[in-house]
Amino acid sequence: MSFIRPTECVSPVTLPLFTERVPCGFPSPAQDYVEDRLNLNTLLIAHPGATYFIKVSGESMTGAGIGDGDLLVVDRSLSARHGDIVIAAVAGEFTVKELRTHPDLQLLPHNSSYSPITFQNAEELEIFGVVTFSIKSHK
Repeated sequence: MSFIRPTECVSPVTLPLFTERVPCGFPSPAQDYVEDRLNLNTLLIAHPGATYFIKVSGESMTGAGIGDGDLLVVDRSLSARHGDIVIAAVAGEFTVKELRTHPDLQLLPHNSSYSPITFQNAEELEIFGVVTFSIKSHK
């Protein structure tokens, strides 16, 4: 994984936000109605001073829709809870996994080719933030 720090834009770029949803099933007639302007910084970054981006390598989270090369938005100000996808350090190595706090403390992969990482005590696990969004390139 490689860390990327967000930069502040001198002038935010806002893009059109269409109110009509695009179905994944059968096509529907398009409507050219722009409801609002959307600033991705406002949408993706709730706590700018505590947010960073990180690029994923590997396939252990494909079942959660997170794959190799995806960009994750991570918020360090959030307290990690059971079921959150987190960035954690295990034996000095960073990983992205789902946090399980009960019945045992674990980092759970979302790919059956990988095993959960179980901890005997919480001091063995260091959380570096909660994943709030994933950004996937389709090209």
